[in-house]
Amino acid sequence: MPVSLTPAAAERVRSFILGRGRGIGLRLGVKKTGCSGFAYVVSYAEEVAAGDAVFEDQGVKVIVDSDSLRYLDGTEIDFVKQGLNEAFKFRNPNVVGECGCGESFNV
Repeated sequence: MPVSLTPAAAERVRSFILGRGRGIGLRLGVKKTGCSGFAYVVSYAEEVAAGDAVFEDQGVKVIVDSDSLRYLDGTEIDFVKQGLNEAFKFRNPNVVGECGCGESFNV
């Protein structure tokens, strides 16, 4: 599976969609930005667009646009809480470097 979720990430997506009362899954993409080239773009999906790839893991859909898929192939998404902070974290085997702040990456 090109994109997968840890149990913590799957539970976070399910609970957030349930709480907001709408959505079909997690939308994941990349955009050109930052000092290293790319940054992850995460949102909740309302629909599947033409050309999107849809993966299902642990009962949760992950939707990736066709332009981003080559950068995300093999990525595992986790959800981590550290003190008052919580965020999705990405284990992406395509990444060869990250900026010092961890906000952007290159492949």
